Amino acid sequence: MTVGGAESALFWIAAPLAVAGALALLFARKAVHAAVGMASTMIILGVFYITQQAEFLGVIQIFVYSGAVMMLFLFVIMLVGVDSSDSLVETIRGQRWAGLLLAAALAALALGAIGKATFGAPRGLDEANQDGNVSGAARLIFGDYVWAFEATSALLITAAIGAMLLAHRERLTSKPSQADWSRHRIRSGENVAGLPAPGVYARHNAVDTPALLPDGSPAELSISRVLRARGQIGGSTPYTEATAEIERETGDVITEHTSEEKGEDA
Repeated sequence: MTVGGAESALFWIAAPLAVAGALALLFARKAVHAAVGMASTMIILGVFYITQQAEFLGVIQIFVYSGAVMMLFLFVIMLVGVDSSDSLVETIRGQRWAGLLLAAALAALALGAIGKATFGAPRGLDEANQDGNVSGAARLIFGDYVWAFEATSALLITAAIGAMLLAHRERLTSKPSQADWSRHRIRSGENVAGLPAPGVYARHNAVDTPALLPDGSPAELSISRVLRARGQIGGSTPYTEATAEIERETGDVITEHTSEEKGEDA
């Protein structure tokens, strides 16, 4: 089997990216960055499979691992979070030794697979794909390596459970209720009655329109702090002028009515 120039160039360009994604998985401080690095590595591995004439395996690698499993883990991490603190106390006795033994067994299995692939006699792509790539992959997965396939399935289920345990966070305090927030406002002495609602009643109900105080001036506390920081506060001048116009007309009517009553009394 000979390697062409384009295939060699693709390998030397994509291989460092795959290694960089694997290193990001190991050394990234944030779980989301580690998941993105692992997803990129899996996508590049799928590209390698396709260039080695294993089209079915490459497509499955990209769709199943990168598109389904990794995206599921990424969404769970982003939605739930991993802010729980690590505990140095063993909840199950002997779990560290069991973890070391499993790691040693996994390393021995990986070394055996690498040695078999390195020192074994290659069969060649023509013999491996004589019945088609899909049939050859199915024969290997559900025939020669069926137990390894089942063990990998169990490993994926274990990884999903581990991701759920890592994302789980126990509350140190109970979730505050509306009564708790009311007690907090009363004790602090600030905004005991709550903040005024935004908008001018019967005229405008937008969240960026400040409410009007009894004297007609806008109430800045009725606008969210985020909108105030961004300067996205709607103008209340038209509503203030309309209120003043109504008050002026009402005041004129009341004055005329009072003058007429005084004239009749005289």
